[in-house]
Amino acid sequence: MTLRIRTIARLTGIREATLRAWERRYGFPRPLRNESNYRVYSRDEVENIRRVAKLISEGLAVSEAIAQVRTTPVGELPVGERLEERFWSAVMMLDGDEADRVLGEARAAMDARTYCDAFLMPLLREMGMRLDIAREHMASALIRQRLRALLLAEDSPPEGPRVLLACPERDMHEGGLLALGLHLKRKGWRVTLLGADTPAEALRSACQQVHPDLVALSCVRRRDPGELQQVLSASVKACAPTLVVVGGPGAREHLKAIFSAGAQYAETAEELVLLWQQARGESNRT
Repeated sequence: MTLRIRTIARLTGIREATLRAWERRYGFPRPLRNESNYRVYSRDEVENIRRVAKLISEGLAVSEAIAQVRTTPVGELPVGERLEERFWSAVMMLDGDEADRVLGEARAAMDARTYCDAFLMPLLREMGMRLDIAREHMASALIRQRLRALLLAEDSPPEGPRVLLACPERDMHEGGLLALGLHLKRKGWRVTLLGADTPAEALRSACQQVHPDLVALSCVRRRDPGELQQVLSASVKACAPTLVVVGGPGAREHLKAIFSAGAQYAETAEELVLLWQQARGESNRT
C-alpha cells in the first residue's frame, strides 16, 4: 500500500510544496511514481517523513533532521522508539493488523507498568496532533483494547477501598481512565469501571449499588467553564455524599469550575489517593 503526497502532507503537517523542495534539494524523500506519474510513498518513506517532521518540531534544522534519519534507520533505534515508529507508520497506512501486531510486540518486550505509562499512554496523547479522524479512531480503539486487557489482567484485591471510574456524558475518551484504574488496582483498590459517556443518572445508580469510597471522572473533551461546571455539578449531586475527583486535559484549565461544582482535581493516581485520605481524615474528626 502507498500514499499520495496530498495525504502525506495532511498527516504530517508538511506542505506538498515543501516535500517536493526537499526531494529536489536533499534527495529526500524518494517517492515512487504510479501509472499516472503521480508521486506515491511507500511505508518506509512514510515512516522516514514522519520522523523528520518530529525532529524538526523538536528544533532540528531540516538538513540535520534528514541526515539523522538517513544515518539512523528505524531498525537501529532503541526498542521502544522503533516500535513507536512502526506503530505510527502502520496507522498512517490504515494497516490495523500491523498496528495491533506492533502493540503486541511491545507488550512482550515490556513489563505492564512500562507498557502502560511509557508506551501506550504517550501514543494516546499524541494522536490528536498526528492523525486525521479516521486514523485516530482506529489507533485509539486498538490502544484502548490493550489498556483494558491490562486492567482486567491485574488481580483485584479482596479488600480495600472501592473506586468508581467514569467519563462524564459526551466524553468518549476513556484511555486515561483505564490507565488510572490499572494504577489504583496496583495500590490495592477495587475498581468498578463504567467507562465513556456516563450520564449523572448512571453514576447515581452505580453509587447506590456498589457504595464506592471515591468517584473519579476523566474529562478529555474540551468544554467551556460553564458547561463543565454544569456537568460536574450534576455528577457531584448524583454521587453525594461520595467524594468526586476530576482529572484529564479537559479539566486542567478550569479548576474554578471544578471546585465550584463541589469536586476536587487530581493530576495523578497518587494525588487522587491523597485527596481521598485527607477527606477521610476530616470525616473521622467530625
